[in-house]
Amino acid sequence: MSNQSNLSEKLLPEYASGEAIASSDIGHVGLDLHIGDAPASDVFTESERIAYLKRHGGHVLSFCSMQPNMRYFDMPGIGYLSFMTSFTGKPFLLGDPVCAKEHMPLMIDAFLRRYPNVIFCQVSKPVMHYLHTAHNYYGTQMGSQSNIDLTKWDLKGKKKQVIRTAINQAKNKGVTVHESFCASQTREISENWIKTRKVKSQEIRFLIRPLRMSYSAGVRNFYAYVDDKPVGFVFFDPIYENNEVVSYVPNISRSSVEFNQGLFYTIMSHAMDVFKAEGIKRLDLGLIPMSMADDDEKQESKWVKGAMRFCYKHGNFLYNFKGIEFTKSRFRGEIERTYICHRGAMPVFDFIGMFKILNVI
Repeated sequence: MSNQSNLSEKLLPEYASGEAIASSDIGHVGLDLHIGDAPASDVFTESERIAYLKRHGGHVLSFCSMQPNMRYFDMPGIGYLSFMTSFTGKPFLLGDPVCAKEHMPLMIDAFLRRYPNVIFCQVSKPVMHYLHTAHNYYGTQMGSQSNIDLTKWDLKGKKKQVIRTAINQAKNKGVTVHESFCASQTREISENWIKTRKVKSQEIRFLIRPLRMSYSAGVRNFYAYVDDKPVGFVFFDPIYENNEVVSYVPNISRSSVEFNQGLFYTIMSHAMDVFKAEGIKRLDLGLIPMSMADDDEKQESKWVKGAMRFCYKHGNFLYNFKGIEFTKSRFRGEIERTYICHRGAMPVFDFIGMFKILNVI
C-alpha cells in the first residue's frame, strides 16, 4: 500500500464490492450517509485508485492526484477526491472528482459534510455550477484551459508563425526530437532550469505535479537532442476515459539554459504528430493561470476576480503569467474557463494558504 493511500478516508463500506451506485439512487444514498463516522484507517490501495483514475480520470489534473503528499476522500464503487491542507488546516481540493459525471453531486455532498469550508481549485464549469447552486459557493474564474483538436492540427496560420520559426531554427542548429528517458540529464537540466525561474527555491506543486513521482505509468517523455545530448524535454501525462487514453497534457517541460530557444514548440509539434498518428484526437494544454475572460459572471467574487486581474497585470515577478498565455495561445486551441470555488467573498487567508501549498511563497 502506498504512502499516499495512508492519508485516505474511506466511505460507503457497503459498496466495497466495486459496483457503481445507480444515478437514481444518488439522492437517497447521500441522505443516509453518516460521513462523520467513516473510518479513517480503511483506504483504497494504490491499484484500486489507479483503476478509478483510468476509468474516470478525464480532468487535466486527474493524473496529478497521484503526486506525493496528497490526501484522499474515497468512495468504493464511486471514485475519489484528492486534496492538500494548508498551514491553517483548510483543505484545498485538486480538480474535479475522479468519478462518473452522474456521481459528482454525491461525492461533493459527502465531502462537504466532513469538510464544509473546503476550497475547490481548478474545477470545470459543471462542478462550479453545482457548488454555486447547491451549496452557495462563489465560483470565480482562476484562468483558462486550452485543448487542441488533433484531427485538424497543422502548422498553418499567421499566429502559428512563431511555432514554425522555432522549428526551423531548431533544425538549423541540429536539434532532433525522440521519445525516450534520460534520468541523469533530466535531473541536471531540471535543476539548472529551476534556477532561472521566478520561484527558484523549489518546484511548484499541487496544480503542477512534481517531476519525480513514484507512479508514472502512461507518461510519455519526449526529449530534444543536440549531438546526442539532451537539451530539453516535455513530459505528457495521460488523460483517461473508460480505461482508454483520450488525450495528453504537457505537465512538465524543461530546457537547458544554454539551449532553450524554441525547444518547447519544437518538442510539442513533434509529440502532437506522434499522438495524431496513434489516433489520439485531442491534446490538452492545461491551465493558463490568471487568463481571464472580459466579462464577469454572476457567481464570481468581484474582489477575487479583481485581485487575479491585478496579479496577472503586475505579478509577473512571482510567476510568468503573460509568457505562459502567449506560448499556449500560439497553438490556437479551444479555450474553456476554469474556476476556483470558495465560501467567502474576500478569502485573503485562503489564497495565502493556496500560494503556500503551491510553493509560490
